[in-house]
Amino acid sequence: MSFDLLGLSDELLKAVGEAGYETPTPIQKQAIPPVLMGQDVLGIAQTGTGKTASFVLPMLDVLAQGRSRARMPRSLILEPTRELAAQVAENFEKYGKYHELTMALIIGGVSFTDQMKLLDRGVDVLIATPGRLLDQFERGNVMLTGVDIFVIDEADRMMDMGFIPDVERIGTLMAQRHQTLFFSATMPPAIKKLTDKFLKDPKVVEVARPAQTATTVTQFYLQVGPRDKREALREILNGDPEATAIVFCNRKKDVSILEGSLRKHGFSAGQLHGDMDQPAR
Repeated sequence: MSFDLLGLSDELLKAVGEAGYETPTPIQKQAIPPVLMGQDVLGIAQTGTGKTASFVLPMLDVLAQGRSRARMPRSLILEPTRELAAQVAENFEKYGKYHELTMALIIGGVSFTDQMKLLDRGVDVLIATPGRLLDQFERGNVMLTGVDIFVIDEADRMMDMGFIPDVERIGTLMAQRHQTLFFSATMPPAIKKLTDKFLKDPKVVEVARPAQTATTVTQFYLQVGPRDKREALREILNGDPEATAIVFCNRKKDVSILEGSLRKHGFSAGQLHGDMDQPAR
């Protein structure tokens, strides 16, 4: 199946083609048609399945009709982190190049004044993290009663980060009649309860991330004792002095310890984990 069989506009198909995509992923095949028809959608899918385009593409065509009003966005996309929100914004810019739609990104690290100016002009698409959105709401800079499409993305990550109460509150600030698109990689009881609250007779789409390694990646493993891991890692890194690497640890404490060990042995290393503040990251 190609994208031109999903009911998307010619303008959108042109943008998709210019982005280098010819065949929709399974979640795009299943989610795009019901979104275009105004149906609620429950998508159970991990990152890497093409999930973002499955709601961005049809939203662009749906929002092509209508006009935005000051401080009243026509659609709202909630993301758990500023990085994910920025990625979604990039998708709207890439695929919406032939649509005259306005967009605002409401996340931490960006001045309130600049965000207020965007909201005052009116936006078709508002992409936000829950905390910063509620800050703007409390200041009277945004109203959500005009939202026609509400997207909750990465819901299980929202739960892990403690954002579910904020998400529930944001939901109460909207008009009762709107379309909701809900995406989560897993469906624990707390998330299932949330879907029951937000969704009405949804189209359920469940896809697994393809268990496939990129052809440019070589996989292998070394079986070593707990005390030998750092030495084994140093040997691997020394095997290709020009190479760069990302090393994952299962605890934040281990990240700091490993960084110190690598620096001690002459490697240029940095750390990244959830206990670091945003400027340090």
